[in-house]
Amino acid sequence: MISSAAFVRLLALLLISASTAYAAERCATDDMDRKVCLASPAKRIAALSPGATELVYAAGAGEQVVAVVSHSDYPAAARQVRSVGSHTRLDLEALVSLKPDLLIGWTTGNPQEQVDKLEALGLTLFFIEPRDFEGVATAIERLAHLAGTEAEGGAVAGEFRKGIADVAARYEKADPVTVFYQVWDEPLMTVNDEHLIGKVLALCGGRNVFGGLDRLVPRIDTEAVLVSNPEAIIAGGMGEENPQWLTPWRSFKDLKAVRQDNLFFIPPSLIQRPTPRLLEGSRAVCEKLEQARANR
Repeated sequence: MISSAAFVRLLALLLISASTAYAAERCATDDMDRKVCLASPAKRIAALSPGATELVYAAGAGEQVVAVVSHSDYPAAARQVRSVGSHTRLDLEALVSLKPDLLIGWTTGNPQEQVDKLEALGLTLFFIEPRDFEGVATAIERLAHLAGTEAEGGAVAGEFRKGIADVAARYEKADPVTVFYQVWDEPLMTVNDEHLIGKVLALCGGRNVFGGLDRLVPRIDTEAVLVSNPEAIIAGGMGEENPQWLTPWRSFKDLKAVRQDNLFFIPPSLIQRPTPRLLEGSRAVCEKLEQARANR
């Protein structure tokens, strides 16, 4: 029969063990409003979109990344990680063979039938897709929590929040500039005010001429742009140093953006991915709109 003293010691050990296990467990709510839990910090992470890759590295968990998808080109270290297809068509066999303990999915980007297969195999998926500046910061913090890199991720999130707040304060009273942002060429596409890029334009004192449209990324035509007659046109182009989408607009001499020489190019990775580099992209957009004000 166990003595009272031995029983107390055994109970203490069980409580310590339970407390340790509880402390190791990591839970976070993803952008599909699902609570996702891990028994311990993630050690083998698969990022299933370029944006997810950037966010995982920003969270300080780059060393735990074992798989990425095509176009995961930032930071440079991500280019050395094994690619398992694209965000729209994953190589499931290659992905599963890497034995990830956490997959970072993109809410609207990964094919549902493949997502279902991964979940059926018992793999843990955490979906992200920030829709505002705070969403970028909390995505970093949530990923850092799941990876056990809270200090690194918290610092990056804090710097991002402060940077965005500084930009907001600087341009809070700036004169409005009507602007058209071209997110794609053929078909011609833009963004509305609910899109994160639309929020960047507003942050800088821009008035998105297509901001009131219902769809996040609406299709439009050239005539619609001419009728709206924006004071500035910003294009992302098909590459980091390729502003060719602006060239066709130059033929419309009566367009205000052309008359005032306000055709601007912003490297797409700085503004079209909801990651900490969005701060750099926001500053670039604000500088272009300041130039437009000076050109009046």
